[in-house]
Amino acid sequence: MPTLRSSRVVLGGEMRPATVRHESGVVVEIGSGTADEDYGDLVVMPGLVDSHVHVNEPGRADWEGFGSATKAAAAGGTTTIVDMPLNSIPPTVSVDALARKRETASGKISVDTAFWGGIVPGSAGEIGGMVEAGVSGFKAFMVDSGVEEFPPLELTELEAAMLIVAEAGVPLLLHAEDPALVFDFDRDPQSYEAYLASRPTDSEAFAVEVAGELAGRSGASVHILHVSSGEGAERIGASQWLTGETCPHYLVFCAEEIGAGATPFKCAPPIRDANHREALWAALDAGLLNMVVSDHSPAPADIKEIESGDFARAWGGIGSLQLRLQATWTAGSARGFGLERLAGWLSTNPAALAGLGRRKGAIAEGMDADFVVFDPDGSETIYGTDLFHRHPITPYEGMTLRGTVVKTVLRGQNVYSSGVVSGGTGLMLERYDD
Repeated sequence: MPTLRSSRVVLGGEMRPATVRHESGVVVEIGSGTADEDYGDLVVMPGLVDSHVHVNEPGRADWEGFGSATKAAAAGGTTTIVDMPLNSIPPTVSVDALARKRETASGKISVDTAFWGGIVPGSAGEIGGMVEAGVSGFKAFMVDSGVEEFPPLELTELEAAMLIVAEAGVPLLLHAEDPALVFDFDRDPQSYEAYLASRPTDSEAFAVEVAGELAGRSGASVHILHVSSGEGAERIGASQWLTGETCPHYLVFCAEEIGAGATPFKCAPPIRDANHREALWAALDAGLLNMVVSDHSPAPADIKEIESGDFARAWGGIGSLQLRLQATWTAGSARGFGLERLAGWLSTNPAALAGLGRRKGAIAEGMDADFVVFDPDGSETIYGTDLFHRHPITPYEGMTLRGTVVKTVLRGQNVYSSGVVSGGTGLMLERYDD
């Protein structure tokens, strides 16, 4: 029976010495004693779960794809991803589109992969069939998504969709910005300040408040995506119907540090000032937000407008799937947070949101034998060309991040170690009945 041991294993929100035994890809016992693999003082954490990943395949495989994305996941300690319904073509808004997505992913994935469905105008009739087909839940937009094939919902359509997903017992994930408060900007297109002003904090805060009202009337569980502001987090905390997430780029960077034309930093909602960064950390600490996900959304250099530095035209997405643990640990440890807390934000809570918490997100008997072996005292200087992402563009370029991923184990099998990913070992998952 395979065993691993460390003096620092993250178990049930605490870190302690343990020997973990697993068989046929499942943890069967947690105890003490010697082990086949003894990692000394390295930290053994549950394999990370990233519930917000844009793989973009089929249709935009030149942006990202299942092969490269899941290799990046494995190299970063992530053993399960949940793919977003856009920016693939077709978007995952029907049973047929879901089948095509799964066919495309077959044989390519290095980590386990589940899927979100999407809701766009006219697609509500597909919700029931997609739930039966095993999607983890549904994503919708209140504002322009950036791609024409995934338009936003009007408020009446959004409330109607919430009623359906509430009946189905799955969450609705929402990009919450008020379109009436999002503006085009017509001054210097290389100005980050101008881009930031075009998507003010009020646009997020007001949209979250409306989402809470609609969720309360419909009884839906609504999860607010990529929260960027303290006001947004406060409004989530004020509603019993809402949960929320944030992303490493909002926790690491701040607007004051982003120079003119630095389009690798462009995302929507935007990275805000340092006060909002600290407010997001406080919201995580207080439980107003309960997870940190990548929102991995890469694009080629021409679409990111790397040469022109044009924020008005650049794609608003950041590629960071491989760096989520290191980036969050770098910023979190500097603020006094331990890896026990990070395990909840990076593993346990994303797994629960996606309906995978019965098998993923923790080290416990009966759970999948998914682990990341992490050296919290190591360091790595980041160069995009060293990452497994399809494109090397990253706002972390040249930064030294704390911690190194030593090994990633998926259902008992090594899928990453010493810079090498074992491809094609992942499974496609359906939402479990929790």
